[in-house]
Amino acid sequence: MGPGARLAALLAVLALGTGDPERAAARGDTFSALTSVARALGPERRLLGLLRRYLRGEEARLRDLTRFYDKVLSLHEDSTTPVANPLLAFTLIKRLQSDWRNVVHSLEASENIRALKDGYEKVEQDLPAFEDLEGAARALMRLQDVYMLNVKGLARGVFQRVTGSAVTDLYSPKRLFSLTGDDCFQVGKVAYDMGDYYHAIPWLEEAVSLFRGSYGEWKTEDEASLEDALDHLAFAYFQAGNVSCALSLSREFLLYSPDNKRMARNVLKYERLLAESPNQVVAEAVIQRPNIPHLQTRDTYEGLCQTLGSQPTLYQIPSLYCSYETNSNAYLLLQPIRKEVIHLEPYIALYRDFVSDSEAQKIREFAEPWLQRSVVASGEKQLQVEYRISKSAWLKDTVDPMLVTLNHRIAALTGLDVRPPYAEYLQVVNYGIGGHYEPHFDHATSPSSPLYRMKSGNRVATFMIYLSSVEAGGATAFIYANLSVPVVKNAALFWWNLHRSGEGDRDTLHAGCPVLVGDKWVANKWIHEYGQEFRRPCSSSPED
Repeated sequence: MGPGARLAALLAVLALGTGDPERAAARGDTFSALTSVARALGPERRLLGLLRRYLRGEEARLRDLTRFYDKVLSLHEDSTTPVANPLLAFTLIKRLQSDWRNVVHSLEASENIRALKDGYEKVEQDLPAFEDLEGAARALMRLQDVYMLNVKGLARGVFQRVTGSAVTDLYSPKRLFSLTGDDCFQVGKVAYDMGDYYHAIPWLEEAVSLFRGSYGEWKTEDEASLEDALDHLAFAYFQAGNVSCALSLSREFLLYSPDNKRMARNVLKYERLLAESPNQVVAEAVIQRPNIPHLQTRDTYEGLCQTLGSQPTLYQIPSLYCSYETNSNAYLLLQPIRKEVIHLEPYIALYRDFVSDSEAQKIREFAEPWLQRSVVASGEKQLQVEYRISKSAWLKDTVDPMLVTLNHRIAALTGLDVRPPYAEYLQVVNYGIGGHYEPHFDHATSPSSPLYRMKSGNRVATFMIYLSSVEAGGATAFIYANLSVPVVKNAALFWWNLHRSGEGDRDTLHAGCPVLVGDKWVANKWIHEYGQEFRRPCSSSPED
């Protein structure tokens, strides 16, 4: 019984007899005889019993709130607890979107509690929305898929890839942070609500397992219970074709909630189905991973992401080389840039230490107030899509002289004109939980693309600067070139998007792999065709 129900019960007892005139009259006359006073001891003893149970319940509630407080406080006091860990990031969003609401609204009205509620309501509009919780859950599923992570391991705070009997640690956090049954339930329910039983079942399985281990414990912040997890998991198995598991879980549900008529009808239904098709008793349905129609290169893309960076080394391909690059430009003579040619067709070069730590930090600080959800071009429109999870901002050169210096450096290194309108403003991108950008081209592939509004042609080249490091994941994968480049803080990656003929180079299909652990920032400078006529002369040969 919650505190509100206990308080209501107490008030109900205090109101005993109000509907009985004779008893009301007698109560009003108690003071006139000690025997009447003595009889009043009985009702008070009953009130004391109710009050004792109420106080015990309140003490249990306060102990539970203290547990929740200590749990959250320990995360804030531990300086080694980064939100770069996607499990911590997910539970932070879940706490702010769900747990705190459950804690606040579970408390009953009093001066202190009212102040807490008022304070909560004042900041409520600044808290993550339910859509953020959904997005964080989908991010965990994305990491699960791309990096072949084990759900049981994730629930324990371990990032392990499981392939057959082989287990590989992809990242070892300094501190293990485990998920609760309610955490796992919320992830599974997001998949369940989308009809995605491939992801729903393992997360709900883990939720059921954790709820079983803590059955009978009341946690104020939780929305779900063992019964909820069993209910959803049973139906998920039924939808996936595994009637036997659905029946077993439904029967277990009835052990905890025997009066649930809907579940009782489900049990009868499953029993009838199994009687009609006995083979299903031992059959285990193979649940296929949901197909992604727009991503035809999924296996290659994910394989490259799983390498966490796989560019070839010099001894493997002798034609690749390293050098200190000046590009015969006086600007770079006193401070040449370390250059690594990591692929020839398409041409891809990595420039080490292209920016300093302070420059990278400044760029991030300039962009942060202006970040908005990243979009992609779809015909003439710009859309927010699930296959690009990040926020971005555009910085003009006028923001700070340092950006002018940066443009001079890019121009000196590439030999290209990067002044507007021959190049776009610097785009700064910060990736979210499991942030990624699935395989795409930087250059326009449709004549109706918004890129042509600049009236400076297509994007001939990309210059991408890594403004941060990450603990794991986040590599840049070139699908057809079959290599991936890990995030190298302060380095820059350059490649040509177009052949000299002006045709798009299909081998530049690339992707930003999901960030497994870390806070990934990049800055993109896209350079257009116009203005480069004498800097990169055209050719009629499609091979150039």
